[in-house]
Amino acid sequence: MAIVQKAAPRRATITEGHDADRRRQRLDRGNTRWRTFGSVHPRQDSGRRRELLEHQAPRVSVLSCADSRVPPEMVFDQGLGDMFTTRSAGQVLDSSVLGTLVYGVDAFDTELLVVLGHDSCGAVKAAVEALRTGELPPGNLGYLVGQVLEVVEKVPEQETEKAFLDACVRANARAVAEQLRHEPGLREAVAAGRMKVEPARYDLRRSRVEWLDDASGGEGGIPAPRARTG
Repeated sequence: MAIVQKAAPRRATITEGHDADRRRQRLDRGNTRWRTFGSVHPRQDSGRRRELLEHQAPRVSVLSCADSRVPPEMVFDQGLGDMFTTRSAGQVLDSSVLGTLVYGVDAFDTELLVVLGHDSCGAVKAAVEALRTGELPPGNLGYLVGQVLEVVEKVPEQETEKAFLDACVRANARAVAEQLRHEPGLREAVAAGRMKVEPARYDLRRSRVEWLDDASGGEGGIPAPRARTG
């Protein structure tokens, strides 16, 4: 499925207090707890489990890479029923992934859809290798790599291969987010101002989520674990 850049849909005015912004602030607080070794693992007790037996209402959907080092519920320190999560290597879209995300909008009124990439992504590395060699892997893996390659081919060369790889990771998350803004079943919510689609990048070393549509980034390594008290 080709990732095609199109003109952005006309959006309704979104106020500063938009629900998606509040959802993102909640994710930011959770990521801060995660990266400072202060995770509280909220809403996972027996009461929450009973509450979810008959009903769920996650207002945040996450499309993340399948990489085992980037589990969204842990990275954002969220609980049961908080996020509707779909995982695909390289955040590659196909009919099943798109259908799942549209279901989230239809069933749960998704307010924030996060496209979460990460550094050292194997799918992006494979696409860069295919760019250099001119060869795709066979079979289903070739399909997956080919989808990411369509983005990688448009990324300008960087001073180092590491910098190029990271530029490709960022470009891929942004491209997937842009495509989602135009997909039937999603674009209507975006145009009406009911939902935002936000690309992000998780830094494995810093344990930090960076929002790619923001002008500012952030620095800092993994902090030392907190000393145990009590």
